[in-house]
Amino acid sequence: MSQLYESLRRAEMEQRSPGEPRLESARPTDLPKVIAIDVPSASRLVAQVDPKCLAAEKFRALATRLENLRNERDLKSLQVTSSVNGEGKTFVTGNLALTLAKHSGVRVLVVEGDLHRPGLASLLGLTGLRGLSHWWSGREENLGRYIYKLNGLALWFLSAGEASEQPSQVLQSPRFAKAFARLGGSFDWILVDSTPVLPTADVNLWGRLVDGMLLVVRAGVAPVEALKKGLASVDNPKLVGIVLNEASDSRQNKYVNQQYSAPKDARNGLNDKNKKK
Repeated sequence: MSQLYESLRRAEMEQRSPGEPRLESARPTDLPKVIAIDVPSASRLVAQVDPKCLAAEKFRALATRLENLRNERDLKSLQVTSSVNGEGKTFVTGNLALTLAKHSGVRVLVVEGDLHRPGLASLLGLTGLRGLSHWWSGREENLGRYIYKLNGLALWFLSAGEASEQPSQVLQSPRFAKAFARLGGSFDWILVDSTPVLPTADVNLWGRLVDGMLLVVRAGVAPVEALKKGLASVDNPKLVGIVLNEASDSRQNKYVNQQYSAPKDARNGLNDKNKKK
């Protein structure tokens, strides 16, 4: 397991400049007119509310490494997962998506892909949005009609809608696969906040639809055996990197229905470790 946590490569000393953020990105042409919504100032996105903190800087480093990595391979869509609950995957997904949108000058779609216990909308400070569950229960073929643009950002959001008891029916359906694939032509990055690897099969289902997997590991939360078992259960992990979420207080970052709090010192930083395929 020591190799799993080994840093796979360092960011180059001379990195290309990410350029100015494209805050007023043009709407993707093959999507219908989307509803623009504001991200509340009370949202738990450290990359937005405290951009000078250590965690925000770590997210910028992670975004740069992902951009560099896809210069070497096809990489547009990622699912962000963890081995068990409570490791901060939703926190990482939201902040990474925002960072890519602000500092890479690209169009980013972030998907609330944990249909069992959706928590990304809450992290963003948004409630009551229609999403995947409403699309699935209706007859609408265009999934893009359920996408919301976040005001002032080149960032779009697809909500899970309501929690689903059997999300596998959605994720393994040809109807969803076709609709999800169509979204790829509208965005530069698609990040999916999926379920943890254990105990559901959803990570395998998302793995058929995305280009890679980013694994969030939180010190003191995931036993090594659980991590081994989780990775062994993934048919084709497509692992491109690991984010080590080193919180000094395990009570600070909670999963789904409880709040995340912004890191307060260097011990709350994220050490990302990218794996070169």
